[in-house]
Amino acid sequence: MVTSNKQTYPVSGMSCAACAVSVESTLKAINGVKDAGVNFATQSAWVELENGNITPEELQSTVRSIGYDLIIDTEDPQALQEEAQLKKYQEIKKRTIWSSILAVPVVAVGMLFTNIPYGEWVSMTLTTPILFYFGRNFFINAFRQAKHGMANMDTLVALSTGIAFTFSVFNTINPEFWISKGLEAHVYYEAAAVIIAFISLGKLLEERAKSNTSSAIKKLMGLQPKTVIVIIEDQETEIPIASVQTGYEILVRPGEKVPVDGKVKEGSSYIDESMITGEPIPVEKQKGGKVFAGTINQKGSFRFIAEKVGSDTLLAQIIKMVQEAQGSKAPVQKLVDKIAGIFVPVVMVISIITFAVWMIAGGNDAFTHALLTSITVLVIACPCALGLATPTAIMVGVGKGAENNILIKDAESLEIAHKVDAIILDKTGTITEGKPVVTDLVWTNHKIEKLYDILYTLESQSEHPLAEAVVSKLREGKTEKVQLTDFNSITGKGVSAKYDSTLYLIGNKRLLEDKNISLNKQMIQTANQWQTDAKTVVYFADENELLAVIAIADQVKPTSREAIKLLQNKGIEVYMLTGDNRETATAIAKQVGLSHFKSEVLPADKADFVKELQRKGHIVAMVGDGINDSHALAQADVSIAMGKGSDIAMDVAKMTLITSDLKSVPKALNLSGKIVDGIRQNLFWAFVYNLIGIPIAAGILYPVNGFLLDPMIAGAAMALSSVSVVSNSLRLKAAKI
Repeated sequence: MVTSNKQTYPVSGMSCAACAVSVESTLKAINGVKDAGVNFATQSAWVELENGNITPEELQSTVRSIGYDLIIDTEDPQALQEEAQLKKYQEIKKRTIWSSILAVPVVAVGMLFTNIPYGEWVSMTLTTPILFYFGRNFFINAFRQAKHGMANMDTLVALSTGIAFTFSVFNTINPEFWISKGLEAHVYYEAAAVIIAFISLGKLLEERAKSNTSSAIKKLMGLQPKTVIVIIEDQETEIPIASVQTGYEILVRPGEKVPVDGKVKEGSSYIDESMITGEPIPVEKQKGGKVFAGTINQKGSFRFIAEKVGSDTLLAQIIKMVQEAQGSKAPVQKLVDKIAGIFVPVVMVISIITFAVWMIAGGNDAFTHALLTSITVLVIACPCALGLATPTAIMVGVGKGAENNILIKDAESLEIAHKVDAIILDKTGTITEGKPVVTDLVWTNHKIEKLYDILYTLESQSEHPLAEAVVSKLREGKTEKVQLTDFNSITGKGVSAKYDSTLYLIGNKRLLEDKNISLNKQMIQTANQWQTDAKTVVYFADENELLAVIAIADQVKPTSREAIKLLQNKGIEVYMLTGDNRETATAIAKQVGLSHFKSEVLPADKADFVKELQRKGHIVAMVGDGINDSHALAQADVSIAMGKGSDIAMDVAKMTLITSDLKSVPKALNLSGKIVDGIRQNLFWAFVYNLIGIPIAAGILYPVNGFLLDPMIAGAAMALSSVSVVSNSLRLKAAKI
């Protein structure tokens, strides 16, 4: 979880990966900032402070000085960011539409009607507002970057269009300068105008695509109602959810969403908790039952007391975890960030070299070719695709995981998970349900109607941990409590009580032996078989004879065997570690098809076993649910917590399965493989695009076939490269895991 001195803030104004690098390096340079990171795709920054002396306002002021903004509103920064993004989208949309409308006649004059009177003056008049009004942000941001000795994509766009426009204006006003030298006074207004239009279009499509990648967050946020009905002095009052405090009594009507976490005070209902557990069957809630924000009430009505509100609710924690994961960086992204940081200056140097080479070896049209090729190099070499390649895939992956009940805390685990070749599973609560249930109940007496009630009442009064399993089983039938007398708890053996002067007993075999109650051969065989199957045997008798034998066990989850088989089919070695005895461990391992297991294992032993596998060269995943698993989870390369487990296990783990279904583990590994494939595809095309595009833009094909890339086409190619990378990432939404 995020510590108190680490805060995340939305960032506005970033247009490319190099912008993110600029903001990140600026934040890191602030005295008192321990570390910082910026994610271009999520438009967010996290800052870890060495002490509390730096205020958010100081951070914001520093970021603003280089042309960006940090949203520091603590009330609802997410809403402010959404508002800012919507405003930005509308602004880009307006700029794109108008720059495109004005660019059309400029292109027509420059390409089709080159000899019309005053054509250059018309083009100059129309291009001026395209560059300096609708495209003014490129120049403003480039200037702010230059003041701090930095450069980004805006620098490339401003330089290329600015040089083309300046050269064209000179030739429009003073064409005689070139005519007197026997050369034609070319103008390139159409190149400057179309570059702005195309890049604006690319940004518009990019903004729309990026908003789709965070749809998982929006869906999660939509689970919480905006208002809530509280009971104040027996009066129903509707208040905003932000005003709810711990201890408030809240009314939930049929069909409504539970607003915050709490405990039922009055009434009962069935609640759809599938968004938390993944289980489709509604859960019954009665007095004392826990309810969670975002879950949906069915037909009943109830009141509950708010226990966790605001950022403390389970839903808020899930949202926070997804946001942090979408904003975290995979190891490969850190390398890409470094490349993006030096990419723009390198491109500017290549542009200058291109200009120089053409001036030296360009022949009669040396200057014209030198100018066009250097401008085209600046236009085509955009680092946007490179910067979007990893974070967009990570964002889609984290969202896809959330939809499949897999919460991913950081991108590193998502990148590593597909490499896992050894998985360690805890037994209790991971492979098994984690709570004892009655699996078998065999009666020796056919007249059992009243005996059901006696057994039910006897176990209801028992404090033994296994008694609850028997009570739950009998509660399924039509049982009712009867009046018992002389109730007695016998330490280490069981309990006894009288009904109508007859003594009844329930407990272990030793209790029956003390009372000289014999077992028949068939019952002994049945009990022995149950014990072989890792079940605990409980005996119910009266003072004369055995009445029933009950088997209690922590049952294997229905999908555990299938999940383990799926992992083994992937070539992964699967191990089970448990603190239980060898007999139980052997029985469970046999049930689920495991040959590798260890019993009577202490928490420290689990972590040591992880280290042992790592020393052998394995990439190890640990799956657990308890505090005793936290050490091993922290040690593992990939740590996965079961969502119904302890808070500490979920805090340590890099992934959390909201559902109790173990089949989510192979799903998580498959998701990792899909995302890594997507990242590789994105990076391949981003790098290949620049490796091919820059030499062609520089004119490498000219000596071969006389081809020079038009700056307008370069602008279109640059815009499409970013859109293609984001689109490829969005394709992962439909992938099956």
